[in-house]
Amino acid sequence: MANQRKLGRTAAQRKALLRNQVTNLIWYGRIETTLQKAKEVRVMAERLITLAVKECDNNVSVEKTINNDKGQSVVKTFQNDAPSKLAARRRIMAYLYNIPAPMTEKESKHAYKERTKDIKFPVVEKLFREIGPKYKARNAEKNCAGGYTRIIKKGPRRGDAAEMVILELI
Repeated sequence: MANQRKLGRTAAQRKALLRNQVTNLIWYGRIETTLQKAKEVRVMAERLITLAVKECDNNVSVEKTINNDKGQSVVKTFQNDAPSKLAARRRIMAYLYNIPAPMTEKESKHAYKERTKDIKFPVVEKLFREIGPKYKARNAEKNCAGGYTRIIKKGPRRGDAAEMVILELI
């Protein structure tokens, strides 16, 4: 990113702010921020979503021989990531923060742990399992790529009159 807005922050603060806002945009689907921040967040979010769209269906079937409780050998088939999807997953994991899956109301600790034991990075899983296939189908239907986000202007913020917007996934 050669021509990045400085947003009145040091490089480390700016990177942390953008990572946080991109993570929240992907997790919640929409965020409210200033126009300049939204334009920067949009660039990174579109890149990550494009990466997920390209790699979301790239799986490999693997057969493994496992010994069960009785000592018998059983052949099981697993779906693993292809090398390019694994590389994309690692790139995305390096950029996004890890938000733990929220505990629902009236859910016990045991039930929560049981529900979330297989998912280590919920934001990345959401990107590959929900957002990637959704936009891949949309791109095939409309024969286009990109344009995954929308900026809706709300007006000036009270206090400093900064232009406030809602940035959302379409």
